Amino acid sequence: MNYYVYIVECADRTYYCGYTKNLVSRIEEHNNAKVGAKYIKARRPVKLVYSEIVSSRSLALKREFEIKQLSRQEKEQLIQSLV
Repeated sequence: MNYYVYIVECADRTYYCGYTKNLVSRIEEHNNAKVGAKYIKARRPVKLVYSEIVSSRSLALKREFEIKQLSRQEKEQLIQSLV
């Protein structure tokens, strides 16, 4: 089962990183649902700016942690690497 590690840009221009099995559904949850990440609720809407596929939950958790340790500038470089 594949997982996605993703970064969204919030309305206040901050970044949020997470992982999920269903990327489309998760972004919809961030923007619309009453459940979900507390950080996101006050910063809607969010826009998907980066995602990558990993092959296991364990790898997704490790990659999410790696991305969360990056500085804002490093995250922006990661996002720009897709362009």
